[in-house]
Amino acid sequence: MYERYRNSSIDNIKTFFKNRSVLSQLIIINIIVFLAINVIKLFFFLFQVDLYTDDSTNISKVVHWFAVPSSLKALVLKPWTIFTYMFLQENFFHILFNMFVLYFGGSIFSQFLDSKKLLSTYIFGGISGALFFIISFNIFPAFGNYVEYAVALGASASVLAVLVAIATYTPDFTVSLILFGRVKLKYIAIVLVFIDVLNISKGNPGGHIAHLGGALWGYLYIRGLKSGNDLSRFLPQIKWKKYFSFFYKDHVKSKFKHVHVNKKPYSDDEYNRIRSDKQEQIDKILEKISRSGYESLTKKEKALLFDAGKKE
Repeated sequence: MYERYRNSSIDNIKTFFKNRSVLSQLIIINIIVFLAINVIKLFFFLFQVDLYTDDSTNISKVVHWFAVPSSLKALVLKPWTIFTYMFLQENFFHILFNMFVLYFGGSIFSQFLDSKKLLSTYIFGGISGALFFIISFNIFPAFGNYVEYAVALGASASVLAVLVAIATYTPDFTVSLILFGRVKLKYIAIVLVFIDVLNISKGNPGGHIAHLGGALWGYLYIRGLKSGNDLSRFLPQIKWKKYFSFFYKDHVKSKFKHVHVNKKPYSDDEYNRIRSDKQEQIDKILEKISRSGYESLTKKEKALLFDAGKKE
């Protein structure tokens, strides 16, 4: 039983990344940046290069170049950081938690809203988190001693924006959590937001403030969407296959792959075999639904089930 569950989980992970969705690519980009940062840090260590800045943040020079600073002077010199920081993690448990929540919230998001909305929520949620962090550290006296060297990094603001957005869109969507049972999505989002509010004064205030900025964007974006104002239209259409072609297996295929070829009719045996294979696929999908629920299906599996239902 355990072996079957493990194989099923591995197959689901493989299928998720093979689909090359916006969600899977966001996760892949975060992982690639995480690995690159840590490989660079390893080379710094091996060649005895001074790795850390001369302030008290204990942040490596590599990370400092891409993390968003609270200092307005530093931000002018590194304006790209308002975007790059949202893909930047150097701690394993930091990226593990962020990618888990992104997968959790992004998977539900993808069931109800399209990929462009997911991408815009991630990016603008991250930007909103960065602005919250910068503004807060420059106006609140509590951060006056840190504003010159404090930085923010991590996907948390973007991730929370995605989770709060879908919780606002479908607040009564229910998920099963270990130890807690079935819980409505809105309660998960509310708890995470309150955790950030309560922890601002207890450590990593910049991170918690950025999280709240992302959460606010997710909430306002969906409120606007429900009112007929889709803010994702301001995000240019990104052609994923053009800019991230190395993720796709078919980018090396011949340019003549779309040449039309007339197919010969199937024989009775071939037709029956194809029909039997499709039925076997449907049976496996139905079994998966009974075991893990409809939300565990991939987009491809849902489409196959939908097409089969239309033909009935």
